[in-house]
Amino acid sequence: MQTRLRQMLVAAIREGRLPPGGPLPSCRRLAETLSVARNTVALAYQDLVEEGFLVTRRRSGFFVSRDLDPARLALPGSPGALSPVSAPAPDWLPRLRRRPSTQRNIVKPPDWRDYKYPFICGQFDPALFPIAAWRECSRQAVGPAALSDWAADLCTEDDPLLIEQVRKLLLPRRGIFVTAEEILITMGAQNAIYLLSSLLVDDRTTMGLEDPGYADARNIFMLRTSRLIGLPVDDEGLMDSPGLERCNYVLVTPGHQFPSTVTMSLARRHRLLERAQREDFILIEDDYEAEINHLGRPAPALKSLDRYGRVIFVGSLSKTLVPGLGIGYLVAAREVIAEARALRRLMLRHPPASNQRTAALFLAHGHYDSLLRREGQSLKRRWAAMQGALARHLPECRFQQPSGGTAFWIKGPPELDARALERAAARAGILIEPGDTYFLSDMAPKNFFCLGFSSIAIERIEPGIKLLGEVIRRLLSGPSEAPGGPA
Repeated sequence: MQTRLRQMLVAAIREGRLPPGGPLPSCRRLAETLSVARNTVALAYQDLVEEGFLVTRRRSGFFVSRDLDPARLALPGSPGALSPVSAPAPDWLPRLRRRPSTQRNIVKPPDWRDYKYPFICGQFDPALFPIAAWRECSRQAVGPAALSDWAADLCTEDDPLLIEQVRKLLLPRRGIFVTAEEILITMGAQNAIYLLSSLLVDDRTTMGLEDPGYADARNIFMLRTSRLIGLPVDDEGLMDSPGLERCNYVLVTPGHQFPSTVTMSLARRHRLLERAQREDFILIEDDYEAEINHLGRPAPALKSLDRYGRVIFVGSLSKTLVPGLGIGYLVAAREVIAEARALRRLMLRHPPASNQRTAALFLAHGHYDSLLRREGQSLKRRWAAMQGALARHLPECRFQQPSGGTAFWIKGPPELDARALERAAARAGILIEPGDTYFLSDMAPKNFFCLGFSSIAIERIEPGIKLLGEVIRRLLSGPSEAPGGPA
């Protein structure tokens, strides 16, 4: 309440409703008006005095400071705001050398939590996150004993405890053994891919991408080169196709390919490594959702099989912890890591050190292992519920049975338009993700869509898929369309 009161008062000052020199109600009067404790108002007033918004006068009360700069504080159109001039504003569009907003992007409704059946990808269920354990690790990270470890400017360095946990705990599970000098902490996997694109790719570089594949990675590389090759994917993962021989670099997700959800077979992994050595290209392995496995143990990482040093490894904690954490890691040769570290310094210096330390403690204290077990059990139940519901209620669609991960890739009848389905489903309170965005070509097939199950309660899966089946059948029979929204 004190924070809200401070925000209201600052807004009133900025908008001119409380002009410079103007008096404020007494603490008692404002407290009675708002039905709050008098002490709440007094503390809010005192905070604003210390910050220079208010002044006190002996036996007179609180007043808005006359020393505030009206041009700096006022909002457009309010008293004291700078008056507009008649000169034309700069035309910014011709000045922009890059326009990432025009790319084909994955778009998630900001109010997706308000939908009854959010089959949305890449999100998490707050009920599964051990908030008490995270809070305790955060408390330790910001305590006096740990303050000196992270509060200073680390410049190019990373939290040594987090590096140790990545090197000794996370990477050995994927069969990877490296030194600390071969690891860089990043702001998630996407940040790692962006760093690599900046260091390795220019307009002469030919980049191979899985097709369909990770849309944000495609857009990152498109900022650097127009020479992109779509590499087909089948039920064993990235195919051994002729296009590989023309590539300088290939981005691959052997653990759980997205969006198709397939896992690359061991035989194909070995063939891919042999081709990379024979034809002199580099593999960038995105270890997407590799630890979320529903059928036995996860397959070894491609990098763990690499005898030639041709695999750069990208990992992330965002999918197994929470997306908003934004912590990932890059594993590569020392020369690459040294340059990536120098480039990262120019971009953001380093990921927030307090977040690094909290994550490191979370790993070191065993909370991460407990989360994986609990999360794995819950996601496996949802995975089984999804398979059964899809088989019963979407007989006109085909889907690949994923061995892990948090989504299903659905192929609808040829006449199905997944964009139209997205709008029709939204009207019924169902969120899906159309699949055309994941294809390299603008002329992508329209009958694919993705259904995630990481953020939907298990009891809503069956009725949600049943309702989606009804929407599909109505759509195929020629429904009318109207704007959608939460239901």
